[in-house]
Formats: sequence, structure tokens, C-alpha cells
Amino acid sequence: MNCSGIIVGLCTFLIIGVFHPIVIKAEYYLGKECWWIFLLAGIAAAAGSVLIDNMVVSVLVGVIAFSCFWSILELFEQEKRVKKGWFPANPRRNNHGRNNTRRSNSSLSDRK
Repeated sequence: MNCSGIIVGLCTFLIIGVFHPIVIKAEYYLGKECWWIFLLAGIAAAAGSVLIDNMVVSVLVGVIAFSCFWSILELFEQEKRVKKGWFPANPRRNNHGRNNTRRSNSSLSDRK
């Protein structure tokens, strides 16, 4: 009996599930400017996948590689989700395009 397909399918499901919160946290803490980290990790994993002899491990490292590549797109999509208010913006980073400025009382008194 060959269980390789089931193992690869289950692991692929888990890898995608792990990458989802990684993208959310990366966008929250680092912003979309960290896309190059996913690119480098994807290239390294793709190269590793080619060099690995074990078929199942090679396939799983390839899945990780392309999950990294897909995460680049998801970083930019996550930024849009944050702008729409679907996910919280990091208050320490003010580059989400939201209008986070509040009027102070002194600015109101200056208008008179």
C-alpha cells in the first residue's frame, strides 16, 4: 500500500494552514515591504526541493517553496484587507492608508 499521496496531501493542507497566519503577522508587524523575505525563502526551498532525493520530502519542500511565492501576493492582498477594516492595523505603523489622525481641541480652537 502506498500512502505517499495521503501524506503529501495532509502535509500540504497543514503547510497552507501555517502560512495563512504567517502572512497576517508578517503584514501586521513588517508590512508588505517584507515580500522579499518570502521570495528568498521560496527560491531557497525550490532549490532545496530539486536537490533532495526523497520524493515525498522533495514534494513537500516544493509545496513550501510555492507557498512562499503565493504569500507574496497574499501580503499585498492582506494590506487591502486591513485598509477595508477586515483585519486590525498595527498602530505602531501608520502606513495602511487609514485616516488615523484625530483632531485635538487646540486645532478646533485655532479655527475661530
